[in-house]
Amino acid sequence: MKAIWNGTVIAESDDTVVVEGNHYFPREAIRPEFFADSENRSVCHWKGTAKYFHVEVDGQRNPNAAWYYPEPSSAAAEIRDHVAFWRGVDVVPA
Repeated sequence: MKAIWNGTVIAESDDTVVVEGNHYFPREAIRPEFFADSENRSVCHWKGTAKYFHVEVDGQRNPNAAWYYPEPSSAAAEIRDHVAFWRGVDVVPA
């Protein structure tokens, strides 16, 4: 799978984990030069607390467009160290 925003591949992996229709990419599959930490947080009743990244490509920022669970619940352990996308980031087959 590939995650693409603003015409640029920002993550690519053949080993994503699909949870609730979202592909979670292994952390090592993201291109870190396109990610900036966000202070945004959200809580899922069964996965735990999510943290976010802004996605930045060619001087354009897509705020809070990627999220991850640094300490997921035991029910969601498979997505530890994985990142998912939304807000216009296209996730398509490689």
